[in-house]
Amino acid sequence: MSDVSLKTNKLANFINGEWMEVESSKAVINPATGEELVQVPLSSAKSVDDAAAAAKKAQKEWRLVPAPQRAEVLYQVGYLMKERKERLSQLLTMENGKVIEEARGEVQEGIDMAFYMAGEGRRLFGQTTPAELQNKFAMSQRTPVGVVGIITPWNFPIAIATWKSFPAIVAGNAVIWKPATETPIMAFELAKIFEEAGLPEGVLNVVFGAGSEIGDAMVHHDDIRVISFTGSNDTGRHIASEGGKQLKKVSLEMGGKNAVIVMDDADVDLAVEGIIWSAFGTSGQRCTACSRVIVHEAVKETLEERLLAEMEKLTIGNGLNESIKVGPIINKAGLEKIKSYTEIGKNEGAKLLAGGYELTEGDNANGNYFAPTLFTDATADMRIAQEEIFGPVVSLIPVKSFEEAIEVNNGVTYGLSSSIFTNDVNRVFKAQRDLDTGIVYVNAGTTGAEIHLPFGGTKGTGNGHRDSGVQALDVFTEWRAIYVDYSGKLQRAQIDVD
Repeated sequence: MSDVSLKTNKLANFINGEWMEVESSKAVINPATGEELVQVPLSSAKSVDDAAAAAKKAQKEWRLVPAPQRAEVLYQVGYLMKERKERLSQLLTMENGKVIEEARGEVQEGIDMAFYMAGEGRRLFGQTTPAELQNKFAMSQRTPVGVVGIITPWNFPIAIATWKSFPAIVAGNAVIWKPATETPIMAFELAKIFEEAGLPEGVLNVVFGAGSEIGDAMVHHDDIRVISFTGSNDTGRHIASEGGKQLKKVSLEMGGKNAVIVMDDADVDLAVEGIIWSAFGTSGQRCTACSRVIVHEAVKETLEERLLAEMEKLTIGNGLNESIKVGPIINKAGLEKIKSYTEIGKNEGAKLLAGGYELTEGDNANGNYFAPTLFTDATADMRIAQEEIFGPVVSLIPVKSFEEAIEVNNGVTYGLSSSIFTNDVNRVFKAQRDLDTGIVYVNAGTTGAEIHLPFGGTKGTGNGHRDSGVQALDVFTEWRAIYVDYSGKLQRAQIDVD
């Protein structure tokens, strides 16, 4: 178990390079033990005003710093994160609950993102193109938007923040970050790393507080021109609506109802491994988690038997224990939601094969634990097969054909991640063409995105923007077209062309 400590009992906002305490606060609870870790500030909208003023002033200077020089700060951030990887990982597990091997993977993702986006400091490519008139030069370039607001969730408290803040900063923007109040420690630690790495004052500002107060103030602040949000569909729709009224650029990454398709020719043992990891890793609290298994009826019984056998091997408990594979649910509200969907599934007529209950005894008595849960004989229209549960609950939906499997996969309001297990190359290429999700896996589960590719989805998952990859720069930059006429006379483009 960890002996890592924060060396403070109360966090503070980070505004204009200073740590600013707030009078009101709430406890951050370790979901594995029920113990209080630290007090997180509950700031008022005034803190957003202060952060926006600092960010606006700092960005005017930061945008003039050559992009390769801006990138040097990100390289330093990456080195510092790498040095402190184990400490960050243990703190992440303490506040979030995910098992330590997953926490290490998440911190590594942030490290990778630092080095990747630092590399973009020497690219940030625009385009040169032939002009349509003689003695005229035409090109495009990326320019920073200004002040960026990022709102991040509790389930990936450092990775998602790096997906958003690193491209924004290397592109010449200043950032105001509202982390989730359930997991503020990663924000506190990353802000300290940025401070040590030499980022100028005001370029990164962290404001802790409730979404209804801080998030709303950010969405409505005139000086914040971009809102990048990851979270619930309802909140994302509200942000899109309010942002649209102000002509803000809004980037949304919301929910998923992801499916693994297992065809009759699949390697069933491999499929089981992929399902177990995708469904029960992070206790199912991933937007890419597998919550549906669309299985060909010819292998349904075999798949059920092997899934049940592997589920019995899962160890559940405090993620700081290296032997644990499934950690706790983030809070009591999440636990109650999962319990309610278990009852919904039973009432709808799905057959409960395993789990479906809260764990309240022994070492799990003080945490928020729910047994990995498997339903079978679900139908595609059931609520447990349509709505995001965000817990360790997976439903098997039998189908008769490849074509039916594709139809069932696409028959939900979300479109984040999908997967197919098959050894038929023709099905592989049809699947990657016809599955309507932003991420498609072949012979792997639905989780495990890589930072150099775009992350995001279709339909109710988002609004077309992407986190991660070079595509993330599109959220935090504007395109500028530049024409240089060296003819010595006025040329009027199409008007002067015969």
